[in-house]
Amino acid sequence: MDDMLTLDEASQWSSQRYGREISKSNISYLIAYGRISSVVRHGSIMVRRQELKDYYDREWAQQKQALQQLDRDINLRLAFAEIKEKERTKHVHRLHPYKGKFIPQLVEYFLDSRTDEYKKEACFEPGDIVLDPFCGSGTTLVQASELGLHAIGFDVSEFNTLIANTKVHKHNLPALIQQIRGMTGKLMAFHDENGVQEFDSELSEQLARFNAVHFPSPEYRRRVRKKEINPKQYGAEKERRFAPIFTDLARKYAVDLQNASASFLDKWYLPTVRAEINCLSNLTEKIEDADLRSAIWVILSRTIRSARATPHLDLATLKEPVFSTYYCRKHLKICKPLFTLTGWWKRYADDAVRRFVQFDSLRTDTFQLALAGDSRSMPLLELLDLRHPELASLMRAQKIAGIFTSPPYVGMIDYHEQHAYAYELMGIDRRDEAEIGPLFKGKGREARTAYVKGIADVLKRCKRFLIKDYNVFLVANDKHNLYPGIAERARMKIVNRFERPVLRRSEFDQSAYSETIFHLKEIAA
Repeated sequence: MDDMLTLDEASQWSSQRYGREISKSNISYLIAYGRISSVVRHGSIMVRRQELKDYYDREWAQQKQALQQLDRDINLRLAFAEIKEKERTKHVHRLHPYKGKFIPQLVEYFLDSRTDEYKKEACFEPGDIVLDPFCGSGTTLVQASELGLHAIGFDVSEFNTLIANTKVHKHNLPALIQQIRGMTGKLMAFHDENGVQEFDSELSEQLARFNAVHFPSPEYRRRVRKKEINPKQYGAEKERRFAPIFTDLARKYAVDLQNASASFLDKWYLPTVRAEINCLSNLTEKIEDADLRSAIWVILSRTIRSARATPHLDLATLKEPVFSTYYCRKHLKICKPLFTLTGWWKRYADDAVRRFVQFDSLRTDTFQLALAGDSRSMPLLELLDLRHPELASLMRAQKIAGIFTSPPYVGMIDYHEQHAYAYELMGIDRRDEAEIGPLFKGKGREARTAYVKGIADVLKRCKRFLIKDYNVFLVANDKHNLYPGIAERARMKIVNRFERPVLRRSEFDQSAYSETIFHLKEIAA
């Protein structure tokens, strides 16, 4: 009995032993996903101390092994491993998913005015202007606002700048809430009329009963982890067994399972979801207030991203659409594609408002703006005069203090393709060919040469807007050793390098890689 702990006791014991906050929900997750076992005694869920210790000792050992595989001298502090996921994705930073963004704590560390034994000088002060020529979803702009800095971002993707500007804009929240309520009411009325509710409810009931028998949780997960069951074979057999049940239900309720068109939206969304998308997008287009319309577009985009007809494990990287029930390698049971987006819409609309409120309590009275266009040719002052005259006037008076950015990696991500659904939905022009180092151009010699020139051209273009003694920080996984050449082409010198480990926080991937934060300054004449 001395080895048994309640969830409260387990949280306190493990937090004290491992020097980081481990909450009750963390322990509950381990139980639910079969990582540790539990028993119920006197009405309380209890776990074994030794089993908890074995699990976390194994986890920390795997992380340590992953870090030891890195071949460079790294600063563990810059991993921010002690920061919980909730803080890594705080307030508007998680307003919309985005591949390749850096964590806000890293941006904050280099933009704030504090120093330590590792960062020996403060390069930015409140009131400065910072530039991010690859601003993506706006992490630098958001953190600049928190720290009292003005910020300007460029991005070749118009959709990226929509996300960034929606994050940093101060919204009329009562009007936004009223708009959401009105649209939700119309969506639910449409949902009730399209006849899918009864089908979806009965399908969910049938799945719950089937999964309770064949995939009991957490017993099934524990048996898979112990290799007592081959999940691929067992899951495929149960998938085939449930298929006739699904087919009969679809026939009973006359549910269409596939669109005829080959467009992206029709390919990746079931007809019932596609109809709801049309309902919400038509309502959004009619919103007269530009700020409200932009905020709703972002909420709708996040919603439809989660409603794609794809296995849960493939949501980030689409492979093949699914139009029937399937064995889910993420949840280890039979899952179904979404036949309605109503749940995600209500969840993300509420979440967006909450995040705007949180950010409003932290933001400062400063200017932030993201501009869509190619950083190699951006007419910055002319655009600022049109979009933000106050920021244009401030920039003419004091210029930009420096750059903090994370350029795209060579051959890693197609930044337009990750949001293809949003481009089609909103009718936004894509500029794939203007991307620097996109996935579709590969990682070969020609691609790397073009990448070096592209990044250097961006830096040379930006220099004309910087103060004389500027500071440039570039976050990069430079495994091809391209950045010394980039700095040379841009007539800059690398004055410091900060190495940080990046742990891939996934049960499927415990590996690590390192990033370098290059600190560049002007080469003396």
